[in-house]
Amino acid sequence: MKKCLSLLSVILFMSVIGANAQSDWKELFNGKNLRGWEVLNGHAPYDVEDGMIVGTSVTKSPNTFLTTKKEYANFILEYDMKMDEGLNSGVQIRSHSNKDYNNGRVHGPQVECEDSKRAWAGGIYDEARKGWRYPLDYNPEAKDAFKKGEWNTFKVVAFDHHIMTWVNGVPASNLVEEDIETGFIALQVHSIGNNKALEGKKIRWKNIRLKEITERDFEEYKKMEAPEVSYLKNQLTERERTDGWELLWDGETTRGWRGAKLDHFPKDGWSINDGILKVHASGGDESANGGDIVTQKQYADFILIVDFSITKGANSGIKYFVDTELNKGEGSSIGCEFQILDDEHHPDAKLGVEGNRTMASLYDLIKANGYEYNPHLPREKYVNGYDKWNRAMIVVNGKKVQHFLNGIKVVEYERDTPMWRALVAYSKYSKWPDFGEYEKGNILLQDHGNEVEFKNIKIKEISQ
Repeated sequence: MKKCLSLLSVILFMSVIGANAQSDWKELFNGKNLRGWEVLNGHAPYDVEDGMIVGTSVTKSPNTFLTTKKEYANFILEYDMKMDEGLNSGVQIRSHSNKDYNNGRVHGPQVECEDSKRAWAGGIYDEARKGWRYPLDYNPEAKDAFKKGEWNTFKVVAFDHHIMTWVNGVPASNLVEEDIETGFIALQVHSIGNNKALEGKKIRWKNIRLKEITERDFEEYKKMEAPEVSYLKNQLTERERTDGWELLWDGETTRGWRGAKLDHFPKDGWSINDGILKVHASGGDESANGGDIVTQKQYADFILIVDFSITKGANSGIKYFVDTELNKGEGSSIGCEFQILDDEHHPDAKLGVEGNRTMASLYDLIKANGYEYNPHLPREKYVNGYDKWNRAMIVVNGKKVQHFLNGIKVVEYERDTPMWRALVAYSKYSKWPDFGEYEKGNILLQDHGNEVEFKNIKIKEISQ
């Protein structure tokens, strides 16, 4: 009898535990009305139909958001979503609407939903603020997970710096953000401008539920399979360290860097403050103030990441395969250059050949977004505005080199080929022997006389 009672006690205890675990989930939508939600920014309507929230596209409206009145920081969010053809939408998390920010415009991380050719549903876009944080070009295997015109199940895990997403059970995004935020959840009906063809099309949501979590709950997600993309300020994640990444700049000192034409770091023209490395404005001349800075070490095959922020009209660059023994005179040291430029306001954008001096281009050689001889490069480039951060990534693997801007590949080429030498022959680099074909070289940040800021400078050397 005692054994039976003990067994019954265990069963009852486990039942209570299971019930409590289930009760941790909160239904954000009661299936009947929009209690607990409010509409912000636009005037697209949200209605409740057959246990679903239905948003309808209207012309002449900005983005419209249906937001929770409660805010959340660490949670698992699940929802089902179905979208009519041709629309763009998403679900905001940890988001905000403040009177002192853009007249109350909703801003913050958004889990993307779209049916376009780029297929980024499940990617993470920072609405009205930081731009694309995790386009699915970081994780192409997830692009086929979203089913057009059908119900799709999204899962989002947000804990401390981490934001992770799944689409129909497929790992999509694995983002590590610089800041930890608390904010509302919001459903988006995207603006369609005056496009009458999209007017009246609908987006539907159901089964919207959320569970607030602790560090213990997050343990099972630490080995998330999607590639990790981190914006931690001048820090490496545990996964980055394991994968062989190193900080190329420590965020505090000049250790590892010197002037391109000096044996020490420049005394003027550069400053370090609050984890930001800044080259100061000095009239727009090339390497005429503090001068370029280079790594003391040389690199051959690598993945380089540099976050940068430009001011209006700014010009700068990230160079690689730099030989500081060339060009001992005025001007910048010589090397292949990832161009940093305000395409709209700096005159250099209109010089060169067919835009090969614009942002993220291989300066004076290949225009960002591809070149006529390589039609397979991506469609468009995304540039965040003044005083906002952009991410440059340069991948060198043997003769093959790629430029990425904000996660999108915009340039691809091979060195040491007849095509390469033809490009060089018709560029400003024609006078430098074997330009771009050195086995290794310094990495350089350019002083072009305009204010530009840098952070999160990190590198992973590739073994051949």
